[in-house]
Amino acid sequence: MESTQEKPAESSSPVPGSEEPADLARDPDVLPPKESEGCARPLETAPKKLCGYLSKFGGKGPIRGWKSRWFFYDERKCHLYYSRTAQDANPLDSIDLSSAVFDCKADAEEGTFEIKTPSRIITLKAATKQAMLYWLQQLQMKRWEFHNSPPAPPAVPDAALAGNGPALRLELEQEEAELEEFLCPVKTPTGLVGMAAALQPVPAMPLALQNISLKHLGTEIQNTMYNIRGNKQTQGTGHRPPGEDSPLSEEPQREEQPSPADLSAPGKDPADSLKPTPKSSLTANLIQKAKRQSNTFPLFTEGLTRNRTAQEKVLALEQQVLMLTKELKAQKELVKILHKALEAAQQEKRVSSAYLAAAEDKDRLELVRHKVRQIAELGRRVEALEQERESLVQAASLREQEVQELRQHVQLLMDKNEAKQQVICKLSEKVTQDFMHLPRQPPAPPDAADRDLLSQQEKMEHLKDDMEAYRTQNRFLNSEIHQVTKIWRKVAEKEKALLMKCAYLQAKNCQVESKYLAGLRRLQEAVGVEAGECSELLRQLIQEALQWEASEASADSVVLSPISEYDEYGFLTVPNYEVEDLRLLAKIQVLEVHSHHLLAHEAVEQPLRERWAALGELAPSPEIKQLLRAGVPREHRPRVWKWLVRLRVQHLQGPGRYQELLSRGQACKHPAARQIELDLNRTFPSNKHFTYPASSFPDRLRRVLLAFSWQNPAIGYCQGLNRLAAIALLVLDEEESAFWCLVAIVETIMPADYYSKTLLASQVDQRVLQDLLSEKLPKLMAHLGQRRVDLSFITFNWLLVVFADSLISNILLQVWDAFLYEGTKVVFRYALAIFKYNEEEILRLQDGLEIYQYLRFFTKTICDSRKLMNIAFNDMNPFPKKQLRQLRMAHRERLEAELHELEQLKAKYLETRAARGPAVPEGCTSEDEGEAEP
Repeated sequence: MESTQEKPAESSSPVPGSEEPADLARDPDVLPPKESEGCARPLETAPKKLCGYLSKFGGKGPIRGWKSRWFFYDERKCHLYYSRTAQDANPLDSIDLSSAVFDCKADAEEGTFEIKTPSRIITLKAATKQAMLYWLQQLQMKRWEFHNSPPAPPAVPDAALAGNGPALRLELEQEEAELEEFLCPVKTPTGLVGMAAALQPVPAMPLALQNISLKHLGTEIQNTMYNIRGNKQTQGTGHRPPGEDSPLSEEPQREEQPSPADLSAPGKDPADSLKPTPKSSLTANLIQKAKRQSNTFPLFTEGLTRNRTAQEKVLALEQQVLMLTKELKAQKELVKILHKALEAAQQEKRVSSAYLAAAEDKDRLELVRHKVRQIAELGRRVEALEQERESLVQAASLREQEVQELRQHVQLLMDKNEAKQQVICKLSEKVTQDFMHLPRQPPAPPDAADRDLLSQQEKMEHLKDDMEAYRTQNRFLNSEIHQVTKIWRKVAEKEKALLMKCAYLQAKNCQVESKYLAGLRRLQEAVGVEAGECSELLRQLIQEALQWEASEASADSVVLSPISEYDEYGFLTVPNYEVEDLRLLAKIQVLEVHSHHLLAHEAVEQPLRERWAALGELAPSPEIKQLLRAGVPREHRPRVWKWLVRLRVQHLQGPGRYQELLSRGQACKHPAARQIELDLNRTFPSNKHFTYPASSFPDRLRRVLLAFSWQNPAIGYCQGLNRLAAIALLVLDEEESAFWCLVAIVETIMPADYYSKTLLASQVDQRVLQDLLSEKLPKLMAHLGQRRVDLSFITFNWLLVVFADSLISNILLQVWDAFLYEGTKVVFRYALAIFKYNEEEILRLQDGLEIYQYLRFFTKTICDSRKLMNIAFNDMNPFPKKQLRQLRMAHRERLEAELHELEQLKAKYLETRAARGPAVPEGCTSEDEGEAEP
């Protein structure tokens, strides 16, 4: 759009009805006269509107084909609207460019390109190749500008956006420079895009009806009625008396001088400078109509409102008359179609009325039969017409073949005639040469060689054109790939930031809900069983808090990690405590676990996953040790555990060993089989894999335990082995791998006699743990000693099954990751860390029975795995293996001495009892005597 500066009029007397529309004052391209005169900003920097006529391929059936449409880009929504003409009041439809990609094909028709959105593909065609490339480049820049511009409300003042303006301009200039590396900027096609295109006549179509959109028929009728009404108003204002001229005609002539920047702008011709504007009522009527159209059409707010020369206005009027004539013809055809449709509907209505008015079923049946006969007759007519069409198509193809043959024959005759003419010319030249007796040059090459040379040159030119087209297509597609990739990266970064923010907000929400439930629990403890409105209200609040809502999050909200009933290994997320009062504590615990998981997901777990993924071949090293202490991600845990087990039992493994043990168990029943069957149903009652009737885990666990009983007859089976094997099955998911994991724990990691009938090594470790607690946590042990609390009732099962029944699943498996690599020292570290984690809570309890009740479930309340790991491997240092080995040796000697002393006392008691013999008090009857009685 050309920008001009106007001098203020000498006489500025106000005239009614001559005020400018409100849209003109807000338009950045069309400045009022007073503002444009002293404007310091160059006019070429004003943003250009992207609009123009393009052909759109669409429609159905016989009207399918190219349709001329006026396209206009809306920067606020990143939508490309289109209507039939630039003067239509309402757009037909729009194309969302925010998620669209653009494509052009070199082998397609010239000027054809595609806009591909997730829902559809729109095929468009520009008038020229230059116009097509201009549209593609502009659409690319508009899409990039939309994705990089910060969202702002429409009512924000310009001063508030001043800070973002330079940065956005710099980023857009940088993007333009990057795109120039792929495809040079295309100059603006004069008269084909922008507001100048609105002044051009609408591109003619073969049929006026073909350009009408039947899909948006209502919008077409509204636009047509609006244009007809606007034309009548324009004609009414144009035939006023001479003395009642329009207010704009009273203004003096304004000389418009184009700025130097306009002359140098791309796509503008310096010869198109504006001429002085004459007085004309016809011009005023045109301007008034343009203003009225600008105020009604929401996307066309500029262009037609600017002052134009008399020649341009007359040309515009002639074009509008031509356009309206074509539209009138199209509307007449449309009215005919609607009349036919209306007649068909009325006929259908009359038939339906006759059917409903029939008195008997016989009459109705006759009407239906008549309708069926009509349908059959129409079907036969359609078939006949189809056959006639096929015959006409065949005849047309035959005629086409005949025409082609005739053309070839004519071409041959023309070639023959041309050859004869050349022969005649050569003979004439030879006769002339002979007559003049002058030496001549040798004859030219044969005619066939000339023709081959010309055809080769023509083919070469075509190939050059094709090569240039493919080169242009390649450059554009490279720029499109470059920009789409950058947009995708930006969207991915934004999505990642939003997911992190959402995870943080979810974690905070879980923490707030956990504090709310903890407050309810403390109020419950404070109120007790007192009756009253307060206790009743508290009871209702607790019941509402305990209700498990599986669908708390709506389908529209973003849910990163919803709280499910079971975790990824099948354990219950909310512990099922037997005590009714502890259900509130269970809900608090699951919320805290979820909040810790969300907060640690991006900050800790994601880098840890990346480090494990970067590891190649696994080998013992300090780095592996640190990674195992931090925990193995779920997707890497089976591979890592198999490697750890193989390190432990590679000297015991043999090919087919597990199958051999299974076949031995099938041939002969092991004495421990009955105890194994009893313990199967008691294995992890809170895990769905061992409680569902259709699950295969109990049968697999049975086979693993029976195979181990034959592998190690000295132990056979001990209570606790079922839980160790079950953990291995849940992680490794293979019977043989789980079997060797159980062998590694019992025979290589744990000390000897740990699972024997006497549990000697297990008792020794309980005394070792007491010594370590007294050393590391003396205040806690003194507190427990004063209340006569024996921790072995709680800790014996910890060490026997490596916390399988005590910790929540994610912390338990993290303990096992380090335990399978470092051994039993990890078990002692975590046992000390558990007491350190809950030391303050235990010290607040003063009653021994209350302490025992708390110690039964307090390990399940540990939620922060990172905090527990830091306590175990940092706060419990130093923790040398030598100290652990010495404590075990010392306590083993003492325990063996105590057991030896007990054996001596037992033997002495049995000898004394045998020496006394059976003694029966007087008046009592022995069992032998009772059996002798009849």
